[in-house]
Amino acid sequence: MIKHFRNDLIIAALLFISLVLFGTFGYHFSQDYGWVDAVYMTIITVTTVGFGEVLPLDNTGKIITIILILSSIVIYGYAITVITEYVVGENIFKRIIDKRMKNRIKKYSNHVIIVGYGRTGKQAVKKLHNYNRKVVVIDVEKPEKDDIIDYDNIIFIEGDATKDEILLDAGIKNADSLMTTMHTDADNLFVVLSARQMNKDLKIVSRASNAKTSHKMKLAGANRTIMPEVIGGDYMASLVVTPDLVEFINALSMEEVSHKTNLEEIHFNDLPEKYQEKTIANLNLRQQTGCSIIGFKTKDNKYIINPPADTVLKEGSAIIVLGQPEQIKKLNALFNL
Repeated sequence: MIKHFRNDLIIAALLFISLVLFGTFGYHFSQDYGWVDAVYMTIITVTTVGFGEVLPLDNTGKIITIILILSSIVIYGYAITVITEYVVGENIFKRIIDKRMKNRIKKYSNHVIIVGYGRTGKQAVKKLHNYNRKVVVIDVEKPEKDDIIDYDNIIFIEGDATKDEILLDAGIKNADSLMTTMHTDADNLFVVLSARQMNKDLKIVSRASNAKTSHKMKLAGANRTIMPEVIGGDYMASLVVTPDLVEFINALSMEEVSHKTNLEEIHFNDLPEKYQEKTIANLNLRQQTGCSIIGFKTKDNKYIINPPADTVLKEGSAIIVLGQPEQIKKLNALFNL
């Protein structure tokens, strides 16, 4: 709409300039006006200020004056229509879109808010989309439609996330998680601090540039911090030291291609009551689904790799399960996930 408005405004300006040139040349050559007088006469005519004629006009001059007056009225009317249509239409259109967006977000719960739609944020959106998570993205500039993944199912808010009202518009109080991926640590820190004050139970993951900033992010309320440079360097080194292991781990997370997953994490509260407070052996997942439990998280957030069969699932714990996509489907069906 902005591009259309700009084009129409340029057309109106060109028409006005053409009219001034027509009047200037007309008065100069037909009425023997000097160039300054010709321009002056043209301007006072098209602006209809009511000043008198510089010199008496003959019939040709009068015809030129009539043309200038009538044409200027049409051009002014066109310019005013363009401006009015843009101002009123843009505001109404934006108001309708904002209202629909807010109504959709009000129905959201346990959704993920992503602050920043750069390279990191875009990759996060793609990953969450593959897990069918509801996502609200906040960025100072709304991206082009071609640059958005699943445009119909992901809500974008154009605004500054460091402002509390923008976070509230994104449904911060009902959200499950927030990821802030902005380029500056100061902005990320401010968002983390604000988000934690608004939602004490929110899971917050923040980008950080170094260990010192990472520590401050956690003090402000972030549950996890990510340093892209550290992860990137570690990944590159792993490709040199243990390339086959890295390729195997990558194969476990090919959902971006197949929209399927080989790993699943199940928290204690997500288990049916009959499976709670049971041992891993009592779950009997291998026989029922073909999946294997490869990890266990205690209520103290400690991880046990390949936990023993007598490990008991208690409040606050979680299990990490490995299986083929079809086996993961059986697992989800078994636990109604």
